[in-house]
Amino acid sequence: MFLDPGMILRRTCVLVSTTASVLLLLLLYGGLSSQQRASSSTFRDYQLLGSPLYKLDLTWPRNPELFTGAAFAVAVNQYAGVVYVAQRGDNVPKMLVFSTDGHLLMSWNTTTLEMPHGMFVADAASSSPCVWVTDVGTGPYGHTVKQYSPSGKLLQVLGTPGQPGSGLNPLQFDQPAEIFVHSSGDIYIVDGDGGLNNRLIKLSQSWRFVTVDAAQRVWVADRGNKRIQVFNSITGEWLGTWGSCFTEDAPYSVRLTPDQKHLVVAQLNTNQLSVLEAPPVGVIGQCRVVSVIQLGEDTKPHLVDLDFKSGALYVAEIGAQQAQKFTPFSLGGNLL
Repeated sequence: MFLDPGMILRRTCVLVSTTASVLLLLLLYGGLSSQQRASSSTFRDYQLLGSPLYKLDLTWPRNPELFTGAAFAVAVNQYAGVVYVAQRGDNVPKMLVFSTDGHLLMSWNTTTLEMPHGMFVADAASSSPCVWVTDVGTGPYGHTVKQYSPSGKLLQVLGTPGQPGSGLNPLQFDQPAEIFVHSSGDIYIVDGDGGLNNRLIKLSQSWRFVTVDAAQRVWVADRGNKRIQVFNSITGEWLGTWGSCFTEDAPYSVRLTPDQKHLVVAQLNTNQLSVLEAPPVGVIGQCRVVSVIQLGEDTKPHLVDLDFKSGALYVAEIGAQQAQKFTPFSLGGNLL
């Protein structure tokens, strides 16, 4: 089923970047003393720098050898206790589905998914949740955003399969990088992991406006310009930018912690996860790094997601070809 944006979607485009690719990341609820763990063929050494906010869960997943491709994306349904990991590679399952305690539940090997890039679980609390995946493939199914059932049945396709472009009617993408779906049904898509487009698109199933965080802000990791940009989710107004925290490496993804006090940012080339202080309502100000998870060499963290219920942080790692789970330290008895 193809969604006709001219029929049921209101389209709003915001220019995000003028170079290279842009990775979204919007607000999911979801941050480190010095510590190392033993290296193995699957798990890499890591260090915790700054405030102790997260620790590695060595028991997740139970069978790490199940990872057989490059892990590009991870998404959590905290209500069902399920974690989705999207892989790339020849003759590998494109999706591995784990429980939050690390057991493999199922895998998908659908031909409709060429090169997964970004992912988001929508309607997680409902009886019919779905998994949205962006596909940057260049074949007949690529340049699209796809909606799947929890078991991997294709439900809907946004964009024009196999045809990159910038059009809005019919809707076209060129290597769509990431997606966020609000509880209202409004969809944010970052269109631009290379290719023609460097834009943030908002698709709305109604004329209602959407509130993304308590301060009505949308946070976007602008990889091409080594910065995080912030927009008003209602008006599209540009609220500010952070670049001083990213002089060595660009942000590849960003998520909010459950209390909305911190932003977790993946930096692929420096192999680290930075935890930034999220500003309150008002002036964005300057970015400030609270703590860092320094991963092993060539781990290449790409996208992250957080479990709203437990606060656990999941990381998809391209270089290490795995996903890992970090659990929050308790601060005063409370999760982050």
